Amino acid sequence: MDPKDWKAKAAAKRANILGKIKPEWRLSPEDIAKASTRRDLTGPFIQQFLGAKDVSIVSMDSLQLVDGIKQGTLTSLQVTTAFCRAAAVAHQIGNCLHEIFFDEALERAKQLDEYYKKHRTTLGPLHGLPVSLKDQFHVKGVDTTAGYVGYIGGNMGVKDPSQAHRVESQIATELRSLGAVLYCKTSVPQTLFYIETKNNIIGETLNPNNQNLSCGGSSGGEGALMALRGSTLGVGADIGGSVRIPAAFNGVFGIKPTPGRFSYRDAAITNAGQTAYPMTVGFFSTSVDGIGLMLKSILSTQPWIRDPAVVPMSFRQDIVDEYLAKVNADGTAKLGHTPLKLGILWTDRVVEPHPPITRGLKMVVDAVKKAGHKVVDWAPPSHETAKKIHLSIITADGAEDVHKQLKLSGEPLIPELETRGMRPRPPMELLKFQDLASKGIDFEAQYSDYWNSTANDDGQIVDAVIMPVAPHAAVIPGKYYHIDYTEALNLLNYSVAVIPVTKADKDLDPYDHSHQPLNGKDEKNWKAYDPELYHGGPVGVQIVARKFEEEKVWAISKIIHAALERAKDSPLPTQGPSRVDIPARL
Repeated sequence: MDPKDWKAKAAAKRANILGKIKPEWRLSPEDIAKASTRRDLTGPFIQQFLGAKDVSIVSMDSLQLVDGIKQGTLTSLQVTTAFCRAAAVAHQIGNCLHEIFFDEALERAKQLDEYYKKHRTTLGPLHGLPVSLKDQFHVKGVDTTAGYVGYIGGNMGVKDPSQAHRVESQIATELRSLGAVLYCKTSVPQTLFYIETKNNIIGETLNPNNQNLSCGGSSGGEGALMALRGSTLGVGADIGGSVRIPAAFNGVFGIKPTPGRFSYRDAAITNAGQTAYPMTVGFFSTSVDGIGLMLKSILSTQPWIRDPAVVPMSFRQDIVDEYLAKVNADGTAKLGHTPLKLGILWTDRVVEPHPPITRGLKMVVDAVKKAGHKVVDWAPPSHETAKKIHLSIITADGAEDVHKQLKLSGEPLIPELETRGMRPRPPMELLKFQDLASKGIDFEAQYSDYWNSTANDDGQIVDAVIMPVAPHAAVIPGKYYHIDYTEALNLLNYSVAVIPVTKADKDLDPYDHSHQPLNGKDEKNWKAYDPELYHGGPVGVQIVARKFEEEKVWAISKIIHAALERAKDSPLPTQGPSRVDIPARL
């Protein structure tokens, strides 16, 4: 196929996306050029393009918004208009959307307002709340390209071409039933198997907090949109870190549930027949309570009735209550209650975290200790072993599925993926696959045994583990060398939350010249650290629980976040970001 054909198709799609933005919401070429030279697009920079009322609305979090609509102090139309406008501006300065359907969203908001006016009650717990979707989830009447040029005008994963634009993912239908307003779909990398966000349709999505850095992937557009307050609640997917990495890199909250807790029915997926370690639906929010709202709301629809792959398990409020009863509102342990016992993984002993990550971990540990909780070092079986097994299995088809999708348009693989296992090769032999799967099961048992052994000293088992998301803050594009911190947990199928902690600071996080590399990869990662470039890059941590412990890990993340906020109110002299203003990109 002539390369001009796919390039023309991609160019037309870019124009189509921009063409769906209302004229009054479009920025001037001068403003867009100014944005391209800015280091930080968040806060005051994007707010200058929004009205005062819109800024007040998009500055609220999910619970405030749904409560305001329920109480009648806000309308669905006001909220939807504000977030559509913010998302429109976010895309023009941050290149984070694949699909825009604002007109349909505004019409939906009007209908919800009419419902409220007539019934004096809301349709559901998400009534009037705009919810963004990663471009893997189908919405009727809208493309799902998943980053492939070949699916422009169609839907990846919909096998019958006559059903294009007629299929809706189950989770999208569930969101509508709860009163949510769907209004946009966010950018993803080509193949969905990349830890940054870049494709041949819209190009690259960078980090709005620091445009020298990546927004992460593969749910990178979700993270970027939230950093710009174009959404407070969104849906992503995770098979190696694709929710957790963008959440941490963009300074927002996220959760990766165990596969099977939420429905992935009728959604696009790379290599869909690989079910040993399947992709899982996950969620993003600008607040920890937004994550809880999403978990409770979606599970109230009983998704297992329509999707046989979902485990029949309602939201277990008793587990949340059990953990929250142990603490005060500020996360401090209550007298007469057993404090939390938390593990801390400072390093996986393969690639050492950069200084901002180590400082972030120390901030969290200091905060939970001051809140009266126990912290113990975590030295589990090698995460490197888990990552190798997991990566081998999820790419066992030899990239056959990826290249089948590329052939639809003739587009090439993006250069970044050429060296990341996406070149065509013979698929793995069945017996080797089975041997790896067996080793994966063995590893899960070893890790479980280690976790259980934490009760040997004091009779109390570790409740959850704090660990890095990556060995760096939001990363310099092309320099993400070590994914083991997240991918090992996909082999274990654990429930994992992410909370934001701090930002890289060139004054607090200088280069450590005394560092002795553990190996070649550690040396490569360490040499990539540049305090000046990383300044302002968000730092988040993973809070890890075991399988199907979403309620538990959410409750514990809420406690840790509260303790961290308490500590920030009375910081040590070395804590907290510096006030150095660096407005321009380097």
